[in-house]
Amino acid sequence: MIRVALVDDQALMRAGFRALLEAEDGIEVVGEAADGKQGLDLVRAEVPDIALIDVQMPVMTGIEATRHIAADPSLAAVRVVILTNYGFDEYVFEALRAGASGFLLKDTEPADLLQAIKVVVHGEALLSPSVTRTLIGEFVSRPPDRSTAPGLECLTRREREVTALAARGLTNEEIAAHMVISPFTAKTHVSRAMTKLGARDRAQLVVFAYESGLVTARGN
Repeated sequence: MIRVALVDDQALMRAGFRALLEAEDGIEVVGEAADGKQGLDLVRAEVPDIALIDVQMPVMTGIEATRHIAADPSLAAVRVVILTNYGFDEYVFEALRAGASGFLLKDTEPADLLQAIKVVVHGEALLSPSVTRTLIGEFVSRPPDRSTAPGLECLTRREREVTALAARGLTNEEIAAHMVISPFTAKTHVSRAMTKLGARDRAQLVVFAYESGLVTARGN
């Protein structure tokens, strides 16, 4: 059973998401909240698998709530998916840096929402190829912030290579084909890189890769 918390200041939006999710076998809505502070309290109380959090809310923003969730060791298993009306923007960028596993537009098709929840709960980043391209464009328009990025010297050559490929949106299977290794070996390299860099998931691995300068606009 996938346990989901809904955090959005619009009651109609919460009701719509709840009706959709509860109609799906294997998904349970554990609670709702109308602002970021209530959402954080809900997540702490229920420790859901997925927290669907609106990016802009009163009292506490979705970004700040995400930051608190990501910083709490007892909530390490919670995956945050940011909800937005506007597509990729500065708010979503900051949410990903804060620890979100991805984001969804509020007008996402029902089937895509259900698939997204299943993707994130298995530890994958909710970054479609088009979203990844936008994310990459956002990162490469900024100089690498090596002062805040973790040191990549802890990674082996192979781990750096898989990190760079993952940052470009490749799946484990695509990484394996590119490097001529097995999918299991690719997954192992990705997992080790995430552990060494302290990345919660692949979305964080993308953030680290670009902020460290491992991947650049020229693809170096």
